[in-house]
Amino acid sequence: MSLISELTEDARVETNNASSIMKPAFMSHGTLELRDLRETRPFYEQFLGLECVQHGRRSMAVRCGMKFHIVCLQLRPDEMAHPLGVNNHWGFELASRLDVDAAHRAARDHQDRFKIRQITDPVEAHGVYSFYVEDLDGNWWEFQHYEDGFQNEDLFDFGDRFNADGTPIG
Repeated sequence: MSLISELTEDARVETNNASSIMKPAFMSHGTLELRDLRETRPFYEQFLGLECVQHGRRSMAVRCGMKFHIVCLQLRPDEMAHPLGVNNHWGFELASRLDVDAAHRAARDHQDRFKIRQITDPVEAHGVYSFYVEDLDGNWWEFQHYEDGFQNEDLFDFGDRFNADGTPIG
Protein backbone atom coordinates (compact mmCIF):
# COMPACT_ATOMS: atom_id res chain seq x y z
CA MET A 1 0.00 0.00 0.00
CA SER A 2 1.33 3.47 -0.86
CA LEU A 3 1.93 6.05 1.86
CA ILE A 4 -0.89 8.24 0.53
CA SER A 5 -3.30 5.31 0.67
CA GLU A 6 -2.15 4.35 4.14
CA LEU A 7 -2.35 7.87 5.60
CA THR A 8 -5.51 9.03 3.86
CA GLU A 9 -7.56 5.83 3.69
CA ASP A 10 -10.30 7.70 5.53
CA ALA A 11 -9.40 11.21 4.34
CA ARG A 12 -12.97 12.37 3.94
CA VAL A 13 -14.55 14.04 6.95
CA GLU A 14 -18.14 15.08 7.36
CA THR A 15 -18.61 18.83 7.34
CA ASN A 16 -19.72 20.30 10.64
CA ASN A 17 -21.21 23.53 9.37
CA ALA A 18 -24.92 23.25 10.18
CA SER A 19 -24.82 26.53 12.13
CA SER A 20 -22.59 28.48 9.74
CA ILE A 21 -23.77 30.98 7.15
CA MET A 22 -21.92 29.30 4.32
CA LYS A 23 -22.41 25.56 3.79
CA PRO A 24 -19.45 24.39 1.67
CA ALA A 25 -19.20 20.69 0.82
CA PHE A 26 -15.38 20.69 1.10
CA MET A 27 -12.31 22.87 0.63
CA SER A 28 -11.12 22.40 -2.93
CA HIS A 29 -8.20 24.73 -3.64
CA GLY A 30 -5.87 27.56 -2.72
CA THR A 31 -3.83 30.04 -4.75
CA LEU A 32 -0.27 31.28 -4.99
CA GLU A 33 1.61 33.75 -7.15
CA LEU A 34 4.51 33.10 -9.44
CA ARG A 35 6.58 35.14 -11.85
CA ASP A 36 7.00 32.86 -14.88
CA LEU A 37 5.08 29.63 -15.52
CA ARG A 38 7.76 28.25 -17.87
CA GLU A 39 10.50 28.78 -15.32
CA THR A 40 8.53 27.59 -12.30
CA ARG A 41 6.82 24.49 -13.75
CA PRO A 42 10.02 22.36 -13.89
CA PHE A 43 10.60 23.10 -10.19
CA TYR A 44 7.06 22.00 -9.36
CA GLU A 45 7.20 18.81 -11.47
CA GLN A 46 10.83 17.72 -11.28
CA PHE A 47 11.69 18.90 -7.76
CA LEU A 48 8.44 19.00 -5.77
CA GLY A 49 6.81 16.07 -7.61
CA LEU A 50 3.56 17.92 -8.29
CA GLU A 51 1.17 17.11 -11.10
CA CYS A 52 0.76 20.28 -13.19
CA VAL A 53 -1.78 21.36 -15.80
CA GLN A 54 -1.74 24.77 -17.47
CA HIS A 55 -5.40 25.71 -17.81
CA GLY A 56 -4.96 29.36 -18.77
CA ARG A 57 -2.46 31.71 -20.40
CA ARG A 58 -1.17 32.83 -17.00
CA SER A 59 -2.39 30.04 -14.72
CA MET A 60 -1.88 26.40 -13.91
CA ALA A 61 -3.18 24.01 -11.29
CA VAL A 62 -0.99 21.70 -9.23
CA ARG A 63 -1.81 18.80 -6.93
CA CYS A 64 -0.15 15.97 -5.08
CA GLY A 65 -1.92 12.86 -3.87
CA MET A 66 -5.31 14.28 -3.04
CA LYS A 67 -8.24 15.96 -4.75
CA PHE A 68 -7.16 19.40 -3.55
CA HIS A 69 -5.32 21.73 -5.89
CA ILE A 70 -3.42 24.98 -5.86
CA VAL A 71 -4.08 27.49 -8.63
CA CYS A 72 -0.82 29.17 -9.60
CA LEU A 73 -1.26 32.65 -11.02
CA GLN A 74 1.51 34.25 -13.05
CA LEU A 75 1.89 37.92 -12.25
CA ARG A 76 1.76 40.47 -15.04
CA PRO A 77 5.08 42.23 -15.68
CA ASP A 78 3.77 45.38 -13.94
CA GLU A 79 2.63 43.49 -10.81
CA MET A 80 4.71 43.07 -7.68
CA ALA A 81 4.71 39.78 -5.80
CA HIS A 82 3.36 39.93 -2.27
CA PRO A 83 6.25 39.15 0.08
CA LEU A 84 5.76 35.94 2.05
CA GLY A 85 7.42 34.60 5.13
CA VAL A 86 8.12 31.02 6.12
CA ASN A 87 4.90 30.95 8.19
CA ASN A 88 2.97 31.23 4.91
CA HIS A 89 3.87 27.90 3.32
CA TRP A 90 2.53 24.71 1.71
CA GLY A 91 3.41 21.40 3.39
CA PHE A 92 4.37 17.93 2.21
CA GLU A 93 4.23 14.74 4.29
CA LEU A 94 7.22 12.39 4.08
CA ALA A 95 7.32 8.77 5.25
CA SER A 96 10.16 9.06 7.79
CA ARG A 97 12.77 11.28 9.40
CA LEU A 98 15.30 9.67 7.09
CA ASP A 99 13.19 10.80 4.13
CA VAL A 100 13.21 14.36 5.50
CA ASP A 101 17.02 14.22 5.76
CA ALA A 102 17.29 12.79 2.22
CA ALA A 103 14.96 15.50 0.91
CA HIS A 104 17.09 18.13 2.63
CA ARG A 105 20.25 16.78 0.96
CA ALA A 106 18.44 16.74 -2.41
CA ALA A 107 17.33 20.34 -1.93
CA ARG A 108 20.93 21.40 -1.24
CA ASP A 109 22.18 19.37 -4.23
CA HIS A 110 19.64 20.98 -6.59
CA GLN A 111 19.50 24.48 -5.12
CA ASP A 112 21.26 26.18 -8.03
CA ARG A 113 19.49 24.17 -10.75
CA PHE A 114 16.03 25.17 -9.49
CA LYS A 115 17.00 28.66 -8.26
CA ILE A 116 15.97 27.85 -4.69
CA ARG A 117 16.45 30.99 -2.60
CA GLN A 118 16.66 29.51 0.91
CA ILE A 119 16.74 26.12 2.61
CA THR A 120 16.36 25.90 6.38
CA ASP A 121 17.97 23.18 8.47
CA PRO A 122 15.76 20.27 9.59
CA VAL A 123 14.41 20.77 13.12
CA GLU A 124 11.84 19.38 15.52
CA ALA A 125 9.09 21.99 15.75
CA HIS A 126 5.31 22.09 16.24
CA GLY A 127 5.22 18.30 16.61
CA VAL A 128 7.02 17.43 13.36
CA TYR A 129 10.55 16.98 12.03
CA SER A 130 10.85 19.29 9.03
CA PHE A 131 12.66 21.87 6.95
CA TYR A 132 11.53 24.64 4.59
CA VAL A 133 12.46 25.71 1.07
CA GLU A 134 11.85 29.14 -0.45
CA ASP A 135 11.40 28.78 -4.21
CA LEU A 136 12.36 31.14 -7.03
CA ASP A 137 9.01 32.94 -6.70
CA GLY A 138 9.28 33.54 -2.95
CA ASN A 139 6.81 30.77 -2.04
CA TRP A 140 7.68 28.51 0.89
CA TRP A 141 7.35 24.69 1.03
CA GLU A 142 7.68 22.51 4.14
CA PHE A 143 8.86 18.88 4.01
CA GLN A 144 7.82 17.14 7.22
CA HIS A 145 7.44 13.84 8.98
CA TYR A 146 4.89 13.42 11.75
CA GLU A 147 5.86 10.43 13.87
CA ASP A 148 2.30 9.56 14.88
CA GLY A 149 0.87 9.08 11.38
CA PHE A 150 -1.17 11.85 9.78
CA GLN A 151 -0.97 15.18 11.61
CA ASN A 152 -4.31 16.39 10.23
CA GLU A 153 -6.18 13.70 12.19
CA ASP A 154 -4.49 14.51 15.49
CA LEU A 155 -4.91 18.27 15.13
CA PHE A 156 -8.66 17.92 14.82
CA ASP A 157 -9.11 14.86 17.06
CA PHE A 158 -7.37 16.68 19.93
CA GLY A 159 -9.75 19.62 19.52
CA ASP A 160 -9.26 23.11 20.88
CA ARG A 161 -6.46 23.34 23.44
CA PHE A 162 -6.43 27.12 23.75
CA ASN A 163 -9.02 29.89 24.06
CA ALA A 164 -9.17 32.72 21.52
CA ASP A 165 -7.06 34.87 23.87
CA GLY A 166 -4.27 32.25 23.89
CA THR A 167 -4.88 30.90 27.39
CA PRO A 168 -4.86 27.11 27.78
CA ILE A 169 -8.20 25.33 28.10
CA GLY A 170 -8.59 23.35 31.29
